[in-house]
Amino acid sequence: MVTSIRYSLDAIQDETRQLVEQGKIGRQQPIYTLCQYIPVSQWQEVERELELNEYLLRDRIIDLLAREKWQND
Repeated sequence: MVTSIRYSLDAIQDETRQLVEQGKIGRQQPIYTLCQYIPVSQWQEVERELELNEYLLRDRIIDLLAREKWQND
């Protein structure tokens, strides 16, 4: 039995933010750069979630992170 991990947009953004903070990827790189850090078996699910949220793989990482939700203090 194959178990599929569900990637939410929030989870993708969190993982991306960590990679940026670690200096592994840059904010100006295309979103498809993430495929280097996500297992091949799970990439299709990530790609589907990005497409559902109207992201293109050629969009920049900063575009993915720029839509963060901020709470007012």
